[in-house]
Amino acid sequence: MAGGGSLAGGSSLFSGFRVLGLYSNHVPHALRYHQKHREFYLVTAVGKSLHTYNVNRLGIVSISNSLSDDITCIAADRMLVFAAAGRDVSAFARNKEVVMRYHGHKQEVRLLLPLGDQLLSADSSDIYLRLQFDPNTFDVSAMMHPSTYLNKVLLGSSQGALQLWNIKTSKLLFTFPGWSAGVTALQQSPAVDVVGIGTAMGRIIIHNIRLDETLMSFMQDWGPISSLAFRTGIGGLLRGHIAFWDLERRQLAAQQRHAHNTAVAAATFLHGEPLLVTNGADNAIKVWIFDQEGGGARLLRCRQGHSAPPTAIRHHGNDGKNVLSAGQDGTLQSFSTVHERFNKNLGHGWFKQKKKKGLSYEALRLPAITAFSSTAARQSDWDSIVACHRGRLATTTWNYQRCTMGAHHLQPPSPHRDAIATAVDITSCGNFAVIGSSCGRVDVYNLQSGLHRGCYGDDEKAHRGVVRGVATDTLNQLTLTAGSDSLLRFWRFKTRKQEEQLKLNAAPASMMLHRDSGMLALSLDDFTLLVVDIETRRVVRKFAGHHGNINDMTFSPDGRWLVTAAMDCTIRTWDLPSGCLVDCFLVAMAPVGVSMSPTGDFLATAHVDSLGVYLWTNKSLCGPVGLRPLPADYQPAVETLPGVTADESEQEVTSEEVDDVYQSADQLGVELVTLSLLPESRWKSLLHLDDIKRKNKPVAPPVAPAAAPFFLPTVPGLTPRFTAPTLQVLSLRAVDRPLRLLKDCGPSALSVELTCLTSEGGGASSLLLAFIQMIDSMLASGRDFDLAHAYLALFLKLHLFSLSQDSVAMAALLRLSARLEAGWAELRASFNQSLCLLSYTKSALL
Repeated sequence: MAGGGSLAGGSSLFSGFRVLGLYSNHVPHALRYHQKHREFYLVTAVGKSLHTYNVNRLGIVSISNSLSDDITCIAADRMLVFAAAGRDVSAFARNKEVVMRYHGHKQEVRLLLPLGDQLLSADSSDIYLRLQFDPNTFDVSAMMHPSTYLNKVLLGSSQGALQLWNIKTSKLLFTFPGWSAGVTALQQSPAVDVVGIGTAMGRIIIHNIRLDETLMSFMQDWGPISSLAFRTGIGGLLRGHIAFWDLERRQLAAQQRHAHNTAVAAATFLHGEPLLVTNGADNAIKVWIFDQEGGGARLLRCRQGHSAPPTAIRHHGNDGKNVLSAGQDGTLQSFSTVHERFNKNLGHGWFKQKKKKGLSYEALRLPAITAFSSTAARQSDWDSIVACHRGRLATTTWNYQRCTMGAHHLQPPSPHRDAIATAVDITSCGNFAVIGSSCGRVDVYNLQSGLHRGCYGDDEKAHRGVVRGVATDTLNQLTLTAGSDSLLRFWRFKTRKQEEQLKLNAAPASMMLHRDSGMLALSLDDFTLLVVDIETRRVVRKFAGHHGNINDMTFSPDGRWLVTAAMDCTIRTWDLPSGCLVDCFLVAMAPVGVSMSPTGDFLATAHVDSLGVYLWTNKSLCGPVGLRPLPADYQPAVETLPGVTADESEQEVTSEEVDDVYQSADQLGVELVTLSLLPESRWKSLLHLDDIKRKNKPVAPPVAPAAAPFFLPTVPGLTPRFTAPTLQVLSLRAVDRPLRLLKDCGPSALSVELTCLTSEGGGASSLLLAFIQMIDSMLASGRDFDLAHAYLALFLKLHLFSLSQDSVAMAALLRLSARLEAGWAELRASFNQSLCLLSYTKSALL
């Protein structure tokens, strides 16, 4: 059974590929400057791995190997990146490989500071390098190295005091009493001896540590200071807001509200550039540029995913390259499976009303999306996405191409009190939306105009309970609705009259229709699955095996498989023709959404407490997969959720120490032939040089050349002529050197070289034989296949008559002719076999 291989390796049908939409978390980023590339690189932590981005394009260039625990803090110097996970600290080279581990902490490491050839690490109880502290009197909360202070480190505490230490002698140099508030951030200013200090009370102090003198201070009302950054001013970042302070005028210069949806983890100015890089726990990396009047900043580049776990995912379009995802943060986003630069953020839904005085930005936002439907049929003409929101009856439309919320809020003309929209479907033509609600109504709307076109049921109610699912067939002839009254009803789409109903064993929880095959899948509250044929309107399959609520399901493109995801942390694949479970695997976090690509290459899943969208490769498209029915007592194995992979177009070498760059082989195998990769103009015109020279013959007589430089060798005589390079006798072991010389010659120079091989041109008959041997060696090795034939054709055109008078040369040519015939016979057989297989693949009914 497939369980044999499945038991050891998890799923026999799907393998983890990559995760989409993960960029950052609450851990402050680290910034590095690459001297060779002259480019800044940003390092962020995502779970157990480090992600490296180039700031210039915000493209991911490297993903580190995973650590044993989640990363809690990171730091970087010129050569290495340091990451703390649990009680251990790891040093990464090339932003990927762990080259050293540091042990010894008894509690979780929370601060790291590279200082020359030393690394300082602090946990919740003490700081190492022989410096011991009592957490009750001095709990280290921040640390920094003051510029030009050799072997010195400044420590801040949650009690408010600061201490300056010499780490080489382990001596306390000075104690600053503080400002009656815990220190949350320390940052070196552009001026020597001056540092910025952020406190838990929202106060920012600019202090001279050499004179122990406070130069200025500012107060922010947004809460604790999470990060400080200096340029011409100072920015305090908290609650997602950025404040820019003018240090000369000692006043607030500008502010950027709602820069992040959560607290900003870190902010760093790029040296010598008007750019600020920020990251936050809202899963966003942003680059701000200061080119606004008054010193304000605007968003230049951004990589952002969901700041709260997704609630529903669906593929959009027929190419399978985009996955729509609705998150608990209220946003609707589109993730590209090709490259992250094609990602789209459709934003938040909002109430369509004028902003009243005192009404905050948050109050205008709509709740999170609970269900949505999309189509690409008419997306260039009008809105192509309809979404239901938590606790609201009105549904919203969204425009995929403009990446905004649409023009309509769809709501029935006589809304029922306390009713909410629970299910939605868009017809295959893209003209209508069918929406079910908790009061039992099922309404039809026109998407172009947003007008209400009617409802199902004689008393304006399609069900005596909550509508759990709606669907329409391919030709807009049938509408199918399922309700908590345990009924599946079939309606005529145009007349909205009921044709038939089917009594179910339990109340349905959700519904999914595969339009091409006419198969309707229903998940019931008793954790079972039903498959109904909408043509015969009968239950054709019943599946049982889940031990928790079935959260989502999806069909394969051919309608053969039904993939379901449930709260029992399993993802199961049911084979409809055989009626059997053929694949099952466990995941660490319960899946809440699942969607199969329309092309069948990827399965996308979303999980509880995870911000990403995970892609799984369909193994059946890559090779034969033996799927057999799994037993009823089958125990699935755990599959590890896939991680992020760097895009090939963005991968770069990000360290000076990388020397072992992969070099491709000159030839993959001796049984193959390899082309030279030279331009066709270098060898394709060799047989037509006479015609080319005749066409390019100048009209005016040639002009005498200018005096040649003294260092060019010339031939003695009345007419000045330059010395031409001569070819020496070649052996089979010395083919590469003369071949490189010929490759550097143009067509005319190559013709001259071959002409000079005879005694009339200054050569000898032995050179003709050596050239034949060189061509024979090229054909025997299979390399430079195109050049060998082109050179041989020109050689025979020039010297065939003189070669016919030499018996030794003719014998060599006969052996060369036999090799040519054998080589072409092998190639002809390979071509015919490939053409036969291609023709069969294109015409056979698989």
